[in-house]
Amino acid sequence: MAFEKFFEKYDRLVLLDTETTGLDYRRDEIIEFSAVVVEPGGIARQYDELVTLSPGGFIPAKIQQLTGITEQDIRERGLPKARVCRDIGEMIQGNTLILAYNAHFDLSFLYYMLLRDGDPMILKGKDKLDLLTVYRDRRSFPHRLSSAIEAYGLSGQVVNSHRAIDDVIATVAVMEAMEREKDDLLNYVNLFGYNAKYGIEGKPIGSVTYKPQGFDPKLPLYL
Repeated sequence: MAFEKFFEKYDRLVLLDTETTGLDYRRDEIIEFSAVVVEPGGIARQYDELVTLSPGGFIPAKIQQLTGITEQDIRERGLPKARVCRDIGEMIQGNTLILAYNAHFDLSFLYYMLLRDGDPMILKGKDKLDLLTVYRDRRSFPHRLSSAIEAYGLSGQVVNSHRAIDDVIATVAVMEAMEREKDDLLNYVNLFGYNAKYGIEGKPIGSVTYKPQGFDPKLPLYL
């Protein structure tokens, strides 16, 4: 595993992914939270937990079909939100870089879960890297995680299964491939791209710079 330049600046990298009951971070809920903690020696921890629903909460049928996560699974194996929030706080403490594929989505849900059931201040001062933004700069549409897996020749090694642990492991592999392809990932820290036609979905993250993003491999977003 590479990432040497990252460890000149950070003590650890935490790549994360969520599965949720829908797309509205103010109304819907995280039902699975997964993370891979990478330290200078390699992967230090993998975390994958189902998360209990709020009173009256439910998982729509289409989400159950997409993820394979049922309400019975949540009842039998879900951890309380407060416990997951504490675990996240432990993982990202100190000088940590937080990464995700479509990080704005996952971080929006994470912030609101922490706001209700934990301490959102644990995110304060943490640098963030969105690997979807990097991929949009390097490849034309489509930009799904499955597209990146195929483009980097990772099919058969990792999968985009719509289960958080599979998807975060795939994100680690995609990031490694991106770093081998071009040594500029640190330039994207705290820089998120968005489709100018649709704008930023939801509330912007205060510590992040947002820029409209087209596809021009000769003109990366950070220039």
